[in-house]
Amino acid sequence: MGERLDVLRLGYRRGRDPRITTHLALVARALGADGFFLAGDEDQDMFDNLDSVCDRFGGEIETGHVSGLGHLKRHIESGGVAIHLTMYGEPFRQAIPKIRRDRPLLIVVGGAKVPGDVYKYSQHNVAVGNQPHSEVAALALFMDAWFGESGSERQFPDARLIIEGVNGGKIVHDNSVEE
Repeated sequence: MGERLDVLRLGYRRGRDPRITTHLALVARALGADGFFLAGDEDQDMFDNLDSVCDRFGGEIETGHVSGLGHLKRHIESGGVAIHLTMYGEPFRQAIPKIRRDRPLLIVVGGAKVPGDVYKYSQHNVAVGNQPHSEVAALALFMDAWFGESGSERQFPDARLIIEGVNGGKIVHDNSVEE
């Protein structure tokens, strides 16, 4: 399966960023991250919502509130690799082959203002396009390219709810209800 992959959301502001940050967490979970960590304002409700998604749709993801630069530095000092998603980096399809896969990976996603030290500490500053875009799209594209089909085609065997597209519609199976 490879080494651990975590996502760090920097600069989270509880009153302004919950929707976009929730979407980052959902993408991280769905595409194969082992952990999702917030730096900035504390928000246990966000983690509770993510736990609820895992309970219903399967899988698990470690969550927690951390200090941004401190967490990033500790990750690197312990031998991990840090990828900072930014418009000012190397194109992701060129960068991915250069990134070590034998070390724990931390994907750093910025918030309102990214401290300059994030660029300095991260071994890879990676761009998903060089135009303004959504951090959610950048994370999804990077993780899809990193994992390939194994990320977007993940199965969650412990899922209670399963959604499948059929003839343009949806079928929801609730595995917690016996037929």
